[in-house]
Amino acid sequence: MTSEFRVNNLDVHVYPDRLTMGQSAAAIIAKRIIELLKEQQFVNIIFAAAPSQNEFLDSLIKSKDVDWKRVNAFHMDEYIGLPENAPQKFGSFLREKIFKHVSLNTVNYLDGNAGNPDAECMRYAKLLTEYSPDIVCMGIGENGHIAFNDPHVADFNDPFKVKIVDLDEACRQQQVNDGCFAKLPEVPTHALTLTVPALMAGKHIYCMVPGRNKANAVKHTLSGRINEECPASVLLKHPSAVLFLDEDSASI
Repeated sequence: MTSEFRVNNLDVHVYPDRLTMGQSAAAIIAKRIIELLKEQQFVNIIFAAAPSQNEFLDSLIKSKDVDWKRVNAFHMDEYIGLPENAPQKFGSFLREKIFKHVSLNTVNYLDGNAGNPDAECMRYAKLLTEYSPDIVCMGIGENGHIAFNDPHVADFNDPFKVKIVDLDEACRQQQVNDGCFAKLPEVPTHALTLTVPALMAGKHIYCMVPGRNKANAVKHTLSGRINEECPASVLLKHPSAVLFLDEDSASI
């Protein structure tokens, strides 16, 4: 580890590169899962789907001491309107990266093609109430979003757990920058997302944010100003959260 410091309640770990960051985050999170399973029958985990999570997820599935059959898995957002077999779907990403590699108790997909999106939001919100999240594994977007809570739709006091949102252009452009879509018009304009309160309800939050393109968002997250202009700044208030950076994302 290059350095470790604290901003408000948030612990920040900086590593020399994204591989070391991902491996270290996986080791810390696996240890937490094991500790929780000593105290309770199941652990409920919400996962983010993004290239920023690749190294972390690749390492996490190799954790031999985790009893995955006692883990309930969720994801935090999904595009509306992509074809069922589209590789860009976040459910598809997580299936390829983790869900098909470990034997989970349940995998709970958010359906962006549901005939009634409002009813789908309610269905998933009910699941999150029934299976209160123990661990949230997330990233931060280039515009400071967490899940698909872009600055213009983020609400730290949102009355809902899951909602329909329109995506701002910076968020959609990031999907192109990440290589998920070839050009901006291909990126969906709307999505389902867990809200800020739904994410903050996690007992433990671990946020993996590598890459120079995230440095500005990290700077604003850690500035000390907690508001919806940088949704990730809410992490400064969580009682048990860790932000994992590499030297590139910590460079500003």
